[in-house]
Amino acid sequence: MKVGILQAGHAPAEMIAETGNYAQMFARFLSGRDYSFAAYSVVDMEFPKSPQSADCWLITGSRHGVYDNLPFIEPLKALVREIYHLNIPLVGVCFGHQIIAQALGGQVEKYSGGWSVGATEYDFEGQTVTLNAWHQDQIVKLPPEAQVLGSSPFCKYAFLGYGESVFTVQAHPEFKSDFIRGLIDKRGRGVVPDDLLDQASSKLELPNSNSALADRIHSVLDLAQVTA
Repeated sequence: MKVGILQAGHAPAEMIAETGNYAQMFARFLSGRDYSFAAYSVVDMEFPKSPQSADCWLITGSRHGVYDNLPFIEPLKALVREIYHLNIPLVGVCFGHQIIAQALGGQVEKYSGGWSVGATEYDFEGQTVTLNAWHQDQIVKLPPEAQVLGSSPFCKYAFLGYGESVFTVQAHPEFKSDFIRGLIDKRGRGVVPDDLLDQASSKLELPNSNSALADRIHSVLDLAQVTA
């Protein structure tokens, strides 16, 4: 099964040699299944020929906002709507979570409450999960067909579903603690308040629920085999 990864941003350049870019990180995160991966750097205007170019899709995180006036934003929103209306499985993470909501009638803003960074607890489908967060923007208005699957006191719409075939999450289940450490050092200082970065640094050794979220994402992507 072919998973199309729509890469909406780039990892810090000085970290890519060690961690890979976001598409490579997701390929590792979703390894262990009979998947092949095709990466499209949509942030650089590299788009697939059609929504049927892959069996299912995943949109990565980005340092950009879905409201930014950048060339790739509107074409990506149009592609999201095509994928959605064709009922092709789709997963969105962080920026991907936000742009799917925006494309389908929701609204995203820079959150007045500030940043969420590092290990964060969420109530997800009746269980407590811990995932690494790195965001200031949030969904503030739901699309009409979105169902809230999980939240935290800081992030009301942290997990969304749209029927069976679309699942999105605000946090980063693909981020391990060493990547958060790199973001703190390479992108955090001078942007994110120091006290939040210090708190995130103090939680780097906490266990996370990445594997549970990988299973949840697999369950959505694997719908492509059922409907093929």
